[in-house]
Formats: sequence, C-alpha cells, structure tokens
Amino acid sequence: MSASERPSERRGAARTAVVWETLRPILGDGDTSAPALDVLDIGGGTGGFAVRVAGLGHRVTVVDPNPDALASLARRAREEGVQVASTQGDLSDLAQSMPEAGIDLVLCHGVLELADDPAAALGAIARVLRPGGTLSLLVAQRNAAVVARAMAGHFGQAKALLDDDTASGRAGRRFTLAEGRELLGGAGFQVVSVHGIRVFADLVPGSLVDLESGAAAALVDLEHEVAQRPDYLPLATQLHLVATR
Repeated sequence: MSASERPSERRGAARTAVVWETLRPILGDGDTSAPALDVLDIGGGTGGFAVRVAGLGHRVTVVDPNPDALASLARRAREEGVQVASTQGDLSDLAQSMPEAGIDLVLCHGVLELADDPAAALGAIARVLRPGGTLSLLVAQRNAAVVARAMAGHFGQAKALLDDDTASGRAGRRFTLAEGRELLGGAGFQVVSVHGIRVFADLVPGSLVDLESGAAAALVDLEHEVAQRPDYLPLATQLHLVATR
C-alpha cells in the first residue's frame, strides 16, 4: 500500500483486501498462462472490481441498473486501457440478457440483499454459470448489523433485527451464515470457502486509519488473519461465500 494513496483508498483496501485475496487463485493473478475467463459482475456499478479483473486479461460483463454508474464504468475502463462490456439491468434480467451456462465466474457483491426473492435470484445465477463455474457471493451479515445498532444506542432496532430476515430500508435484507449456506444449497451450489469481511474495518475510527502511519496496512493484515476464524465470523459486516456448481 503506497504512501501516496488517498485516505478513502486506504480504507477501501482494508474493506476489500480479503475478497481479492480469495479470488486471486480463481483469476490466476500473476499467472500469464492462466486461461481467460468469462466473468459476470452483477451490480458492478462503476467497475471497482470489473476493471481490475479485466486488467488481468479476462472477459468481463457488468450488469447494473444505474446508467450513470455504467457511464462511469466506461470512463474508468478507457482510462485503464481495458475493455469491459456492460448492460443495463439487474438480477431479474439475467434470463433475457445472458446465455445459459456461458459464464465461468459470477461476482455478486452486495446485490442479493436487494433481491425480492433471493432463492430465485441464486437460481438465475446458477442458470448462467457453466458446470463447475464459480460464484463469489458477498452479502451483508445480520449479526454485525445488530451489534452496530446496539453500539450506536439504537437498542430497540437491534432487538427487532435479531431474527428479521426480511428486506428493510435502503440496505435491504441481511443474512446469517446458516441462511446463506441454505440458500446456496437450495440453488444447487456447494460452498467451498467462507470469509468474514470487514471484521474490524467498520469498527476502527477512520481518523486512525487515515492519519496513523502504518495503521491501514496493519488493519489489512489483521483482517486477513481473522477472516476464516469461526469465532470472529459473527462480527463481520459482510460474509464472502465462494461456491461452485
């Protein structure tokens, strides 16, 4: 992590580093002999993941409902000198917009929470994945949301959220690990790894990460260290489940 990085970039690295490290073997990062993959980024927005994946030589398509986000994606891709295809739509449009069994890797990060029917959404993703294909699923975790509300003094909201698996507010629904596993199994997926994401990144004051020398790098190291420790999974803001068909 370079000293020239802006504070927002340092905080972003702490929030995404474990996800990238998990995807690295799948994407063949650094292996020039690795085959190019057909990658679908659902809700990929401005291309924070898609452009980087395309830079590794993969064929990437972003599906997102926001035309402004897709315009920003196109600009970012041009600036980075990579090609990223895009289409305006969401999970409900996959059957019409994507060929069946044509995708090697689906990135579904922060999207399932907003689906009207998460089980049907995962079924649609399974349909576009080739046999043996991989799903990278990143979802908000309910346990951490309860803790966050309690720490903010919103005790009634924390209590109400304890067993609430319905969509609520702008963030949509949140999932426990057991619920995520059950949904994936019902759609024909086999979970191969689970990581806790943002175990501490959302609890540490931003001013400390921004101003304290070496704090951002140390936070990233700590996130890596606890990501697969079962005792710390309930504290993670998000769960990263990697699954195959």
